[in-house]
Amino acid sequence: MRVALVNDYEVVARGVAAMLRAYRDEIEIVEVDVNRPVAQPVDITLYDTFAATQGDQLEVRTLSRNPLAGKVVVYSWNTGPELVAAAIANGASAYLSKALPARQLVDSLQAVHRGELPPTDLPKGTTTVVGGDWPGREEGLTQREAEVLALITQGMSNSEIAERTLLSINSVKTYIRSCYRRIGVTNRVNAILWGVAHGFQPDRERIRNPV
Repeated sequence: MRVALVNDYEVVARGVAAMLRAYRDEIEIVEVDVNRPVAQPVDITLYDTFAATQGDQLEVRTLSRNPLAGKVVVYSWNTGPELVAAAIANGASAYLSKALPARQLVDSLQAVHRGELPPTDLPKGTTTVVGGDWPGREEGLTQREAEVLALITQGMSNSEIAERTLLSINSVKTYIRSCYRRIGVTNRVNAILWGVAHGFQPDRERIRNPV
């Protein structure tokens, strides 16, 4: 099964590719897409929503209409029923949680490839996001803090971040405060400078044959 990974951040897309590396006999990661459309035929396009629009927006609809993209699967920690339904209405074939362990993610992608609905139940005891990698992980940032910082680095306001991530304004403010503490800054300008210096700007290239 040939899979393309779609996200604007190289470290995020490469992190998912690395997580799936142990399953190369089942899945071939043929390209990592960074801010460009899928350019070669694949069976599955895995759309990672880190610092990206959610599955209910135009990007997923555009991907699903690309004949090269195969079946589009949204990969996110925002798994509310309304959002999932909107992504499916946009043409996505499935919507998978980032809390899935690698083995279950592979099984789910295989199910989608066969035209089946993948199981959505998480393993018992699963409470944290485990999928892939993200900028700022080595500095102690959680995925949510990193996503909020990535959007701050892109110049978004709190309300724009809330709209992009489907978080409340209060939740966004909470993540900003915890993020500031972790990276040792006290204001937005210094947070942006830190983000620029630590890889929080979107990448602009395509990585072929990543694994």
